[in-house]
Amino acid sequence: MKASLSIPPSGALDFLSLGAVVHRLDPGIVPFRKAHECQIHVSGGEFNVAANLADCFRLNTGVVTAMVRYPIGELAAGRVRAMGVMPFYKWYEHDGVTGPNIATVYSDRGHGIRPPVVFYNRANEAAALLKPGDFDWDGIFSGGVRWLHSGGIFASLSETTADLIVEGMQAAKRAGAVTSFDLNFREKLWKHRGGQDRAVEIFDRIVKNVDVLVGNEEDLQKGLGISGPQVAASSRLDPASFFAMIERVVEKHPQVYSTTRHCWGAVAWAGGEQHVSKTCDLDVHDRVGGGDGFASGLFYGLLAGETPEEALKLGWAHGALLTTFPGDTTMATLEEVRSFAKGGSARIQR
Repeated sequence: MKASLSIPPSGALDFLSLGAVVHRLDPGIVPFRKAHECQIHVSGGEFNVAANLADCFRLNTGVVTAMVRYPIGELAAGRVRAMGVMPFYKWYEHDGVTGPNIATVYSDRGHGIRPPVVFYNRANEAAALLKPGDFDWDGIFSGGVRWLHSGGIFASLSETTADLIVEGMQAAKRAGAVTSFDLNFREKLWKHRGGQDRAVEIFDRIVKNVDVLVGNEEDLQKGLGISGPQVAASSRLDPASFFAMIERVVEKHPQVYSTTRHCWGAVAWAGGEQHVSKTCDLDVHDRVGGGDGFASGLFYGLLAGETPEEALKLGWAHGALLTTFPGDTTMATLEEVRSFAKGGSARIQR
């Protein structure tokens, strides 16, 4: 991360996300081919961070996204309200047959040696239609916005969504806000957009406008084209190897960088200083959204004026806690996050 971030001390919104809102169908540990019922979670890599910061960390947050006038849109908009996130929507009318749609994500949780499986129906997705000029950025930023965030999932949806991210980031810079981007490389999504090479090209253009970059080892290697160690699904990545990758990122993009790794641990690079969290083995209930949980805690710490080291601890703690809840967004409290970050245990609270 830069030696210090120039975060505005106040604003009508502490945090604003730009991205797609989706609904995720979750049959639990049952594979879809054998499923009889599903839970519905309203989600989105970018929205999740705004929702977590509002619900757990008590910040004023918003989301810039597409919304559709039909029952699934009403479901999604209701969940946005329930999480306390201020919406900035471009509305679309559903034609009753083909859309535009709120995308569907299908994700079973797996269990034990059986990994989770994720696949999509993003046909005629409303968010993919978003383009530069769809939002009044000057109006959105007029009351003050401290931080703007977007991510690689939204960037993968269409040529115009990547352009919209750049437009939003540049507007944020003009308004004095900090900008962040979660690489969130998804191979299935980029396969239809030209593959990894196209992702690297698009991310390269976006990251030039970014202060804080978030990702795991696969995101770095595939999203930014940064060489690094082969990372097996069961490996515990050496922080020294990770920081070597980060140094190569900084050579290419001299920006802010923070990243999670899968064991559960996290590292942060801040103005040349290296920070490494504790690690712990998690009994995961639902791993979807864990990375967004990390980003939320990290961003909260930085917005609250904590040191990068303390912010990293909060991100590590909140991400870990989020994997113990069903769904994609938080059910933790700020007090629980701070307690776990300080070494709290799972002993019963009486």
